[in-house]
Amino acid sequence: MTGGWYVVANADAGTAEDGAVALAVARLAEHGPVRLRRTASSGEIDSALDEAADATVVMAGGDGSLHAVVERLHARGEAATRPVGLIPLGTGNDFARGYGLPLDAVEAAARLVAGVPRPVDLLTHDGGGVAVNAAHAGVGAEATERAAGLKDRLGRLAYPLGALLAGAQAEGWSLTVDVDGKTLDLPSSPTLLVGVGNGPYIGGGTALFPGAGHDDGHLDVVVCNASGRAARATFGVALERGTHLRRDDVVAATGTVVRISGDAVAHNVDGELEPAVAERTYRLLPGAWRLVA
Repeated sequence: MTGGWYVVANADAGTAEDGAVALAVARLAEHGPVRLRRTASSGEIDSALDEAADATVVMAGGDGSLHAVVERLHARGEAATRPVGLIPLGTGNDFARGYGLPLDAVEAAARLVAGVPRPVDLLTHDGGGVAVNAAHAGVGAEATERAAGLKDRLGRLAYPLGALLAGAQAEGWSLTVDVDGKTLDLPSSPTLLVGVGNGPYIGGGTALFPGAGHDDGHLDVVVCNASGRAARATFGVALERGTHLRRDDVVAATGTVVRISGDAVAHNVDGELEPAVAERTYRLLPGAWRLVA
């Protein structure tokens, strides 16, 4: 394909998403050639990237879909040279919220027409993956697992309900968190949650990392050591209100390399649950990919 836009959409999208994709494609088609391709695997994404040639790749989907495209571009060594556009269609759309992109598909398409490629930071980890928005370990990952079966019925409300269920039962993990080689002085043990953010939001608009920016050259770290059911409950309230960083059982830091070690704990990476590991290191690559915005 020569020029224009090459729109990549989830092959398993529902009726509402299909309608939004069609409207976005129609808006883009007013300004140049457009091709739509539906993919269901990383291999199909690679094939789509090959077919797109010099067209701008536009991902129509949520954080996980954007993650999948950027991960493949990074693996191919093309992330810094091939710009990506986004039509936010996910349940949470936390990357789009944090970057300030329109959540309406047609408006997002209109912005793409006038947009230019801008550098965006990327998180990588030693498990071989990337994160465009955020990763977190502990109760947040458990919340993701509990919310998975609720998304179809509750949409964005699935995550806070999952967090409530997970937080009520979580006992925590014995973890050490190092930021740029320095061990954080945590107020107590066990640890309830460790978040590593490239952008401010997780879980459909929860500002775990207030003030974080996708292009500020550093990652944000938030560690919660709330112990006891009452403390966990009040942490959840503070998180919802955006006052959690004022708590004595919460530690915040910034840096470029974060190492989490200790008990095996599951990690949530851009909304996708990954298996429990006893150690993981996240590293920031400043300006490693390009977003049309």
